[in-house]
Amino acid sequence: MSLTIYGVLRSRASRPVWLAHELGLDFQHVPVIQSYRLPDPAAAGAPLNTASPEFLAVNPNGMVPSLKDGDFVLHESLAICLYLARKAGGPLAARDAQEEALMIQWALWAATEVEPRSLAILRGTDVEANAAALRRPFAVLERQLQAGGGHVLGGRFTVADIMVAEIVRYAAPAKALFAEFPAISAWIATVQARPAHQRMAADRAQEPA
Repeated sequence: MSLTIYGVLRSRASRPVWLAHELGLDFQHVPVIQSYRLPDPAAAGAPLNTASPEFLAVNPNGMVPSLKDGDFVLHESLAICLYLARKAGGPLAARDAQEEALMIQWALWAATEVEPRSLAILRGTDVEANAAALRRPFAVLERQLQAGGGHVLGGRFTVADIMVAEIVRYAAPAKALFAEFPAISAWIATVQARPAHQRMAADRAQEPA
């Protein structure tokens, strides 16, 4: 099997794995766990982790996810998603250069404008303050979803929905925030009901917390 995705699903690896299921790709999933989650990553019998020499040979940054496609190696979840979508083609991929640019735009927007605050909410850090800070970017996404027929772009489900949804979902504990944005709430529910997401989420639930 030439395509391998490294990283437990309780990490950003959930994004490319969800996409791979959507695309019907044949791939191997290697559940590399984050070293900070282990009492002693170097202990005998420790699971494969981001500090393991075997994984550092794949990604010297010691971060997940990573992708191997034959001899091609790629890191960073959003780059991996954009690569897989473009390679596979079809409705989840960009139709032209402008859509490709918009997909990159929304991926970077989600990573910079939403992810730091949403991860803080997931970790229970200053939930009210971080939820308040997310109102402005959520309002931007709300308008985009309303204009795009319930999708991030192109009037259809694309890789952009996966990338953005997997970042927005971190803020789910801030229920009052989502209540202010019905289009976002409906969109999250719709994309998470997709069979490919359900498959990934079921596998994620089986992993150690």
